Amino acid sequence: MKKIFAIAIATLAVSTIQAQDINDALRYGQTDLNGTARFRAMGGAFGALGGDFSSLNVNPAGSVIFANNQVGLTLSNFNIKNNSNYFGNKTSENDNSFDLNQAGAVFIFENGSAKSDWKKFSIAINYENARNLDNSLFSSGVNRQNSIDNYFLSYANGVPFGNLNSFNYEDLFFNEQQAYLGYNSYIIDPLNTTNNNIEYFTNIAGGGNYYQENSIESVGYNGKLTFNAATEYKDKFAFGINLNSHFIDYRQSSSFFEANDNPRYAVGSTVDRVRFNNQLYTYGTGFSFNIGTIFKPTKEVRLGLAYESPTWYRLNDELSQRVVTSGYGLNATQDNTLYSTQITDPNVTMIFQPYKLQTPGKWTGSFAYIFGKKGLISLDYSMKDYSNMEYRPQNDFPNENRSMRNLLTTSSEVRLGTEYKIKKLSLRGGYRWEQSPYKNGNAIGDLTGYSGGLGYNFGSTKVDLAYAHAKRNYNLQFFSQGLVDPARIENITDNVTLTVIFEL
Repeated sequence: MKKIFAIAIATLAVSTIQAQDINDALRYGQTDLNGTARFRAMGGAFGALGGDFSSLNVNPAGSVIFANNQVGLTLSNFNIKNNSNYFGNKTSENDNSFDLNQAGAVFIFENGSAKSDWKKFSIAINYENARNLDNSLFSSGVNRQNSIDNYFLSYANGVPFGNLNSFNYEDLFFNEQQAYLGYNSYIIDPLNTTNNNIEYFTNIAGGGNYYQENSIESVGYNGKLTFNAATEYKDKFAFGINLNSHFIDYRQSSSFFEANDNPRYAVGSTVDRVRFNNQLYTYGTGFSFNIGTIFKPTKEVRLGLAYESPTWYRLNDELSQRVVTSGYGLNATQDNTLYSTQITDPNVTMIFQPYKLQTPGKWTGSFAYIFGKKGLISLDYSMKDYSNMEYRPQNDFPNENRSMRNLLTTSSEVRLGTEYKIKKLSLRGGYRWEQSPYKNGNAIGDLTGYSGGLGYNFGSTKVDLAYAHAKRNYNLQFFSQGLVDPARIENITDNVTLTVIFEL
């Protein structure tokens, strides 16, 4: 006779062992090439040019290059395509969104004194979405080696069974929470039921044919509000400083499914269907600063040097997890017939203690050549050492910080831009190359991007339009440990940006 059993348990826990990993740090430590249409069209190569709202993020001295007071607004369309290859099975997923991703104002003050060498002063305020976190991913394929049980076993082995068999859920650490989920969903069981048992076995039948699907949907932003001041000295030097406030709001929903029809040899519960859902909400604020200078040795040549400090974030995580399993038990009778179907549904919600993340600083050197009033060419070179990223308190993240020091490296970035003017019409093009933050570039590959656009000057109003394309390959592990077989992702982004600028 068939029977159905249901278990539904919800708990709220504050964990002192964190779940953050290297991927979370890179999510907030990397930035996109967002900003105004002119900035996007020219590949972001504005470190020695200035005169654009988004150039302030590269070199804060650029605000003093503006000729007049201005207000600018930018609307962008983000299209992200992710092609996945998981054990030879290819899938594709698209995400499309619109965003008012930039708004700013700059005010120029001329020094009327002929005796002063300080000719000009500017102040500016600018908001940008430093990174659009909207994304969709789907991977599926047959894994002939590893099952989801490895994830739960990797956390469970070493955890006393008495901890999982108690109802003091608020006292459980993160690794115990994962073991609890695996145990209460019948995926794993203890070798014996004594409280001091620390060894577990799987209830998923072996055989090496596990059909697996993984779907990830994320929405959010990494916003940056910049307060800028700059000044010009003797028409040769410009100096600037930014004070930046950062805002993170990120939601990720992932759903993993596994099914197998492997032979069932063990007597007892055998799980052959697993649905493991995770919902992550991360929010917080941060602070950083920029300093920079622009030097004009001749009328045509400009040189720039700028430093962007690390961003010091204070973040909060909320993680909701749910496991649903189904399977079969074998009746220990003579005919060994199927007698029951079991369904489990444990839920765990964890609110982690606030933690801090320090992202790497960045140096940028720039060169630009101005061809009179006809056009220009500009080049930026940046360096960013991702191995300096760090979670804090350090005692709570020894393994994560060690991994970042050992696996990550200094990443170089090259941005090249050009502009040519035909009366009031401007034609623009750009190129961007960004090196992988990993020592092993297979984990995350290099990024290559191309862009182009145009602008028209109506006098007191300017309208700019840009299109940018970029591609990067990387490996995506569904889980941080246990089940770590990666899907190979080809990430392609296409961005259309429209900026309207009003001179005041």
